[in-house]
Amino acid sequence: MHLKSLTLRMAVLAAVSTFATQNAVAASTTTAATATARSTSVSGPDTTRHQASIDQIVKQISPARIEATIRKLVGFRTRHTMSDTVSETEGIGAARRWIKAELERCGAAAGGRLQVAFDSHIAPVSARISRPTEIVNVVATLPGTQDASRERMYVVSGHYDSRNTDIMDAEGDAPGANDDASGTAAVMEMACVMAKYQFDATLVFMTVAAEEQGLLGAAHWAEQARQNKLNIAGMITNDIIGSSRDEHGKVDRQQVRLFAEGLPVQKENSETVRTLIQTGGENDSLSRQLARAVKESGERYVRGFKVNVIQRRDRYLRGGDHMPFLERGYAALRFTEPAEDFNHQHQNIRTENGVLIGDLPQYNDYAYIAQVTRVNAAALATLSLAPASPARVQVRTSKLQNDTELVWQANLEPDLAGYRVVWRETGAADWQGSRFVGKATEATLPLSKDNYYFGVQAVDKDGNLSPATYPVPLR
Repeated sequence: MHLKSLTLRMAVLAAVSTFATQNAVAASTTTAATATARSTSVSGPDTTRHQASIDQIVKQISPARIEATIRKLVGFRTRHTMSDTVSETEGIGAARRWIKAELERCGAAAGGRLQVAFDSHIAPVSARISRPTEIVNVVATLPGTQDASRERMYVVSGHYDSRNTDIMDAEGDAPGANDDASGTAAVMEMACVMAKYQFDATLVFMTVAAEEQGLLGAAHWAEQARQNKLNIAGMITNDIIGSSRDEHGKVDRQQVRLFAEGLPVQKENSETVRTLIQTGGENDSLSRQLARAVKESGERYVRGFKVNVIQRRDRYLRGGDHMPFLERGYAALRFTEPAEDFNHQHQNIRTENGVLIGDLPQYNDYAYIAQVTRVNAAALATLSLAPASPARVQVRTSKLQNDTELVWQANLEPDLAGYRVVWRETGAADWQGSRFVGKATEATLPLSKDNYYFGVQAVDKDGNLSPATYPVPLR
């Protein structure tokens, strides 16, 4: 072996030993331009620095506007899926027309690039639909500006319908200030702020209907996306992000829960599931990789605020609008406040023992909702500016060895700076080590695939990182 390569390998092994003994991220690797040749490591873009445009987006998120939006939605008295669609002041019809008009106003003020439309279908009679009912989503699309990336899409949603204790009550007051005017307001605020900026990939801001009746609005849009073979690289729903106070009065304004599914459930991905199980990658599904990326960028731009990744698809035996996307093979996540107060969720407005019960706007924390909105916006901006996750990432398995050889397919983005290989110990939730390898499409690491999990990220020249791709065996 050449002296320079030998010296580099000794340094790599020493760094890995330090990492293992001190639980520190101090390892270094070599890159492979071919299956056998080794080259020295290369420096890459700074992936930790702030981008001015994303800082501006985060700064422009307004708690006052979010509160005004929520109070306007509450003012429609009920937004039940089967409520009035004719009135201009009450019911779900008035609510959706107002949402669409507001998004159109924001889009026009931002230069006209935001494309706002209704997405409608008729839901037949079912367990929670007593008569055929029109389900209408309000969808605002901000097209990507880079030819190589505009077909890649990131979707963010909140549901604007509301409910009372009786899921079929379409007449009684159902303010839905937290569930889910909070998520709807967050999506509308993001759309209005981010429409002023340009992103490589396409962003879709959706306020969906009939979540409470069985995720019907989201399921319709997700199914249309699957049939039309849309390239949805990630989906985030915001549902019940309005309160920082739990049922005991404890306030927590420093974190939000982010639910991320492990093993995918859809039959179409049965081979993917088998591979994840065979290689021990149960914690490396598309959604878990997306969650790691959202957590990293969200916490970087919203300092002092924690994105607490919960390793399950949703709260225990419960669900939300990300689930129809998961069921169709897309990476999808759910944001929810730290601890729900069920006196202010799915409840008729009433007073019991001197306590006012109901999902009312005075129980929301608007500064907290703004923080969650900022995390969403920072993550979506980073994802839509970054390259796509590398494709066909594989581990060479033709021979038994303690080194790990990775190969992957080259990205096509013109602003690609290269790739970053990441790794972590098998008991760790987040990446612990990384190495930028330039534009090589192979890398050899002196770390055993028995003891570490690996991923490969694409990096652009500004330091924006894609979610990692988990390698599968190269048969």
